Parts: sequence; structure tokens; C-alpha cells
Amino acid sequence: MSTPSRTHPPDALTMEVVELIGDVVSRFYADYEKAAGEHTLTGPQARLLSLLLLGPLPMRKLAQKLKCEPSNVTGIVDRLESRGLVERRPDPADRRVKVAAATEEGRQVARHLREGLHFAREPLAGLSEEERRSLRDLLRRMLAG
Repeated sequence: MSTPSRTHPPDALTMEVVELIGDVVSRFYADYEKAAGEHTLTGPQARLLSLLLLGPLPMRKLAQKLKCEPSNVTGIVDRLESRGLVERRPDPADRRVKVAAATEEGRQVARHLREGLHFAREPLAGLSEEERRSLRDLLRRMLAG
């Protein structure tokens, strides 16, 4: 499969898809910020808490996933820890490394956050299961490239 040349301008369909993806991302982040605000969290705090729903993570890994500096993650974890939503623990694999873990209250807040994301859920509910699978598969292909 050949890759399109970078010297030719994209066609109108590609540009429309790019614009639509941008609109989806913008609306998703606005919805996420609103849901976070309902829990008196910032967007980055909410995203970090959601990542920890999957399990404890080292600070460096959180920084990579949030695409920010480790020092920023330290501040976010500090604020969440002061609210009792996150705790620091030694990494069982390397006790010199600290991992951040959601507390039970933090997991509950993260679940409520996900339930509060109406933009992401409502339009998808209007698609058939086959359409949602196709969309998922296309997005995976885009991200793998």
C-alpha cells in the first residue's frame, strides 16, 4: 500500500474528515471539562483519575499518557491526594518507584465522570452495533499508523 505524497494538497473529502475529527475532539474535551467541573476537578485531574481506574501507574507513565512533564503530574497527584481521591504507593516490582493509585472514593468519582460524558455516549447510541464496530476499527487503524 503506497502512502500519499506529502507534496500534494489533501483532497476535499480528507479535509472534511479532518475538520469533523477536530469538531469531535473539541466537543469531547468541552464535555469532559464540564463533567470534571461538576466534581470540582480540572480536566487534567479528571483524566489522571480516569487513567487510574485501570490500575496504579508510575508517575512517569502517567506523564507519558497525559503528554506532560512529570513535575506537572506530581502537582496533579498532590491535589488529588489532598482530596483523598489518589494515594501514592511503592511499586511492588521496584520499591524505589512510587505509583499513583485511585482510592475507592477516587474510583467512584472516576466512574461518575465517565457516566457524565453525554457527548461521547449519546451520538454513539444512535449508531448500530455494526456501525460502532466499524468506527472503532477505523479509529484503531488511524491510531496504529
